[in-house]
Amino acid sequence: MTPELRRVGASQSPVVVVDDVSERLPAIVDLAAAMAPFPRNAGNYYPGLRRIIHERDETAFAYVTETLRVAAPFIGGAFDVDGFDLIEASFSMITAPPATLLPAQRAPHFDSTDPDYIALLHFLSDTPGTGTAFHRQRATGIEVVDEANVASFVATAKQEAAARPATYINGSDAHFEQIAAVEGVPDRLIIYRGNLLHSGIIPPGMSMSADPRIGRLTANLFVQGRRG
Repeated sequence: MTPELRRVGASQSPVVVVDDVSERLPAIVDLAAAMAPFPRNAGNYYPGLRRIIHERDETAFAYVTETLRVAAPFIGGAFDVDGFDLIEASFSMITAPPATLLPAQRAPHFDSTDPDYIALLHFLSDTPGTGTAFHRQRATGIEVVDEANVASFVATAKQEAAARPATYINGSDAHFEQIAAVEGVPDRLIIYRGNLLHSGIIPPGMSMSADPRIGRLTANLFVQGRRG
Protein backbone atom coordinates (compact mmCIF):
# COMPACT_ATOMS: atom_id res chain seq x y z
CA MET A 1 0.00 0.00 0.00
CA THR A 2 1.48 3.32 -1.11
CA PRO A 3 -0.10 6.61 0.10
CA GLU A 4 0.57 10.06 -1.37
CA LEU A 5 -0.77 13.49 -0.43
CA ARG A 6 -1.22 15.86 -3.36
CA ARG A 7 -2.22 19.54 -3.28
CA VAL A 8 -4.26 20.82 -6.20
CA GLY A 9 -5.05 24.24 -7.61
CA ALA A 10 -4.60 27.69 -6.17
CA SER A 11 -6.54 26.51 -3.12
CA GLN A 12 -3.94 23.77 -2.48
CA SER A 13 -6.80 21.42 -1.69
CA PRO A 14 -5.68 18.02 -0.37
CA VAL A 15 -6.19 14.91 -2.49
CA VAL A 16 -4.99 11.62 -1.02
CA VAL A 17 -3.96 8.86 -3.44
CA VAL A 18 -3.45 5.34 -2.07
CA ASP A 19 -2.28 2.60 -4.42
CA ASP A 20 -2.83 -1.14 -3.81
CA VAL A 21 -5.23 -0.21 -1.04
CA SER A 22 -6.99 -3.57 -0.82
CA GLU A 23 -4.58 -6.03 -2.47
CA ARG A 24 -7.58 -8.25 -3.21
CA LEU A 25 -9.13 -6.60 -6.21
CA PRO A 26 -10.53 -9.74 -7.94
CA ALA A 27 -12.54 -10.65 -4.84
CA ILE A 28 -14.07 -7.16 -4.66
CA VAL A 29 -15.01 -7.28 -8.35
CA ASP A 30 -16.61 -10.67 -7.66
CA LEU A 31 -18.64 -9.02 -4.88
CA ALA A 32 -19.89 -6.33 -7.24
CA ALA A 33 -20.67 -8.82 -10.01
CA ALA A 34 -22.73 -10.90 -7.58
CA MET A 35 -24.87 -7.81 -6.84
CA ALA A 36 -25.52 -7.04 -10.51
CA PRO A 37 -27.53 -5.93 -12.37
CA PHE A 38 -27.29 -2.53 -10.71
CA PRO A 39 -30.39 -0.30 -10.74
CA ARG A 40 -30.48 2.83 -12.84
CA ASN A 41 -29.34 5.80 -10.82
CA ALA A 42 -32.02 8.02 -9.35
CA GLY A 43 -31.89 11.11 -7.20
CA ASN A 44 -28.71 12.73 -8.50
CA TYR A 45 -26.87 13.34 -11.73
CA TYR A 46 -24.56 10.31 -11.78
CA PRO A 47 -24.57 9.17 -15.43
CA GLY A 48 -25.02 5.48 -14.95
CA LEU A 49 -25.91 2.69 -12.55
CA ARG A 50 -25.45 2.54 -8.80
CA ARG A 51 -25.99 -0.25 -6.30
CA ILE A 52 -26.20 1.13 -2.78
CA ILE A 53 -24.37 -1.09 -0.28
CA HIS A 54 -26.47 -1.63 2.84
CA GLU A 55 -25.53 -3.24 6.16
CA ARG A 56 -27.63 -6.25 5.16
CA ASP A 57 -25.22 -6.79 2.24
CA GLU A 58 -22.91 -8.37 4.77
CA THR A 59 -19.87 -9.25 2.65
CA ALA A 60 -19.97 -6.04 0.63
CA PHE A 61 -20.52 -3.94 3.76
CA ALA A 62 -17.54 -5.66 5.38
CA TYR A 63 -15.46 -4.49 2.38
CA VAL A 64 -16.71 -0.91 2.94
CA THR A 65 -15.90 -1.11 6.66
CA GLU A 66 -12.40 -2.42 5.97
CA THR A 67 -11.75 0.28 3.36
CA LEU A 68 -12.76 2.98 5.82
CA ARG A 69 -10.57 1.43 8.53
CA VAL A 70 -7.56 1.53 6.21
CA ALA A 71 -8.39 5.07 5.04
CA ALA A 72 -9.05 6.52 8.51
CA PRO A 73 -5.47 7.71 9.24
CA PHE A 74 -5.27 9.41 5.84
CA ILE A 75 -8.65 11.11 6.31
CA GLY A 76 -7.69 12.39 9.75
CA GLY A 77 -4.27 13.54 8.66
CA ALA A 78 -5.18 15.26 5.40
CA PHE A 79 -8.55 16.76 6.30
CA ASP A 80 -8.03 17.63 9.98
CA VAL A 81 -11.03 15.74 11.33
CA ASP A 82 -11.16 13.70 14.54
CA GLY A 83 -13.48 11.04 13.19
CA PHE A 84 -16.14 10.43 10.58
CA ASP A 85 -19.45 8.71 9.92
CA LEU A 86 -20.41 6.81 6.78
CA ILE A 87 -23.12 8.56 4.79
CA GLU A 88 -23.42 6.28 1.78
CA ALA A 89 -21.53 3.59 -0.11
CA SER A 90 -22.20 2.11 -3.52
CA PHE A 91 -20.79 0.19 -6.43
CA SER A 92 -21.16 2.45 -9.47
CA MET A 93 -20.79 2.19 -13.25
CA ILE A 94 -20.84 4.96 -15.84
CA THR A 95 -23.07 3.72 -18.65
CA ALA A 96 -24.66 6.83 -20.21
CA PRO A 97 -23.59 7.45 -23.84
CA PRO A 98 -22.34 11.03 -24.33
CA ALA A 99 -25.26 11.98 -26.58
CA THR A 100 -27.72 11.24 -23.76
CA LEU A 101 -26.11 13.44 -21.11
CA LEU A 102 -28.08 16.17 -19.39
CA PRO A 103 -26.39 19.61 -19.34
CA ALA A 104 -25.36 19.19 -15.70
CA GLN A 105 -23.69 15.87 -16.51
CA ARG A 106 -21.38 17.49 -19.08
CA ALA A 107 -19.60 19.75 -16.59
CA PRO A 108 -17.63 19.38 -13.34
CA HIS A 109 -19.72 19.22 -10.19
CA PHE A 110 -19.49 19.30 -6.39
CA ASP A 111 -21.11 16.97 -3.86
CA SER A 112 -21.66 19.36 -0.94
CA THR A 113 -20.64 22.81 0.25
CA ASP A 114 -19.62 21.29 3.60
CA PRO A 115 -15.80 21.09 3.82
CA ASP A 116 -16.10 18.04 6.09
CA TYR A 117 -18.10 16.07 3.52
CA ILE A 118 -15.43 13.74 2.15
CA ALA A 119 -15.50 11.46 -0.87
CA LEU A 120 -13.58 8.21 -1.28
CA LEU A 121 -13.37 6.69 -4.75
CA HIS A 122 -11.95 3.18 -5.22
CA PHE A 123 -11.10 2.27 -8.82
CA LEU A 124 -12.00 -1.38 -9.35
CA SER A 125 -11.68 -1.91 -13.11
CA ASP A 126 -8.82 -1.82 -15.56
CA THR A 127 -10.24 0.89 -17.83
CA PRO A 128 -7.39 2.73 -19.57
CA GLY A 129 -7.61 6.49 -19.90
CA THR A 130 -10.11 6.99 -17.08
CA GLY A 131 -9.75 8.67 -13.73
CA THR A 132 -10.90 11.76 -11.86
CA ALA A 133 -10.11 15.38 -12.75
CA PHE A 134 -10.36 18.56 -10.69
CA HIS A 135 -11.35 21.91 -12.16
CA ARG A 136 -11.63 25.68 -11.80
CA GLN A 137 -14.62 27.58 -13.17
CA ARG A 138 -12.97 30.17 -15.43
CA ALA A 139 -15.57 32.95 -15.14
CA THR A 140 -15.54 32.99 -11.32
CA GLY A 141 -12.21 31.40 -10.43
CA ILE A 142 -14.04 28.94 -8.17
CA GLU A 143 -12.30 25.64 -7.40
CA VAL A 144 -13.92 24.95 -4.03
CA VAL A 145 -17.67 25.54 -3.63
CA ASP A 146 -18.82 26.85 -0.25
CA GLU A 147 -21.85 28.61 1.17
CA ALA A 148 -20.38 32.00 0.26
CA ASN A 149 -19.89 31.30 -3.46
CA VAL A 150 -22.35 28.53 -4.32
CA ALA A 151 -24.96 30.93 -5.74
CA SER A 152 -22.37 32.50 -8.05
CA PHE A 153 -21.10 29.10 -9.19
CA VAL A 154 -24.57 27.74 -9.92
CA ALA A 155 -25.77 30.87 -11.73
CA THR A 156 -22.69 30.90 -13.96
CA ALA A 157 -22.90 27.16 -14.65
CA LYS A 158 -26.56 27.45 -15.65
CA GLN A 159 -25.80 30.38 -17.94
CA GLU A 160 -23.02 28.43 -19.67
CA ALA A 161 -24.85 25.10 -19.85
CA ALA A 162 -26.56 25.77 -23.19
CA ALA A 163 -23.20 26.15 -24.90
CA ARG A 164 -21.79 22.85 -23.66
CA PRO A 165 -21.57 20.04 -26.22
CA ALA A 166 -23.20 16.68 -25.48
CA THR A 167 -20.03 14.99 -24.30
CA TYR A 168 -18.14 14.24 -21.11
CA ILE A 169 -15.70 16.99 -20.22
CA ASN A 170 -12.17 15.90 -21.06
CA GLY A 171 -9.40 18.27 -19.96
CA SER A 172 -9.94 22.03 -20.06
CA ASP A 173 -12.53 23.85 -22.15
CA ALA A 174 -13.88 27.38 -22.59
CA HIS A 175 -15.66 27.32 -19.22
CA PHE A 176 -13.55 25.10 -16.96
CA GLU A 177 -9.81 24.73 -16.50
CA GLN A 178 -8.53 21.33 -15.42
CA ILE A 179 -6.20 21.94 -12.46
CA ALA A 180 -5.26 18.32 -11.67
CA ALA A 181 -6.04 14.75 -12.65
CA VAL A 182 -5.65 11.35 -11.02
CA GLU A 183 -5.43 8.29 -13.26
CA GLY A 184 -7.91 5.51 -12.54
CA VAL A 185 -5.38 2.80 -11.71
CA PRO A 186 -6.93 -0.50 -10.55
CA ASP A 187 -7.02 -0.78 -6.73
CA ARG A 188 -6.26 2.93 -6.32
CA LEU A 189 -8.22 4.86 -3.70
CA ILE A 190 -8.53 8.63 -3.90
CA ILE A 191 -9.88 10.82 -1.10
CA TYR A 192 -10.96 14.43 -1.51
CA ARG A 193 -13.40 17.00 -0.18
CA GLY A 194 -16.77 16.86 -1.90
CA ASN A 195 -16.81 20.64 -2.35
CA LEU A 196 -13.81 20.50 -4.70
CA LEU A 197 -15.01 20.77 -8.32
CA HIS A 198 -14.44 17.40 -9.99
CA SER A 199 -15.51 15.14 -12.82
CA GLY A 200 -14.89 11.65 -14.07
CA ILE A 201 -12.39 11.28 -16.88
CA ILE A 202 -14.33 9.36 -19.51
CA PRO A 203 -12.36 8.91 -22.73
CA PRO A 204 -14.07 8.70 -26.13
CA GLY A 205 -14.89 5.12 -27.01
CA MET A 206 -14.89 3.85 -23.42
CA SER A 207 -17.10 0.81 -22.90
CA MET A 208 -20.45 1.73 -21.41
CA SER A 209 -21.11 -1.88 -20.41
CA ALA A 210 -23.29 -2.52 -17.37
CA ASP A 211 -21.32 -5.70 -16.61
CA PRO A 212 -19.08 -5.08 -13.57
CA ARG A 213 -16.42 -7.32 -15.10
CA ILE A 214 -16.28 -5.26 -18.30
CA GLY A 215 -17.34 -1.64 -17.69
CA ARG A 216 -15.94 1.19 -15.55
CA LEU A 217 -16.54 -0.06 -12.01
CA THR A 218 -15.86 2.03 -8.92
CA ALA A 219 -16.85 1.99 -5.29
CA ASN A 220 -18.06 5.41 -4.16
CA LEU A 221 -18.02 6.12 -0.43
CA PHE A 222 -19.06 9.35 1.28
CA VAL A 223 -18.32 10.20 4.89
CA GLN A 224 -19.07 13.15 7.17
CA GLY A 225 -16.08 14.33 9.16
CA ARG A 226 -16.41 15.07 12.86
CA ARG A 227 -14.42 17.60 14.90
CA GLY A 228 -13.90 17.86 18.62
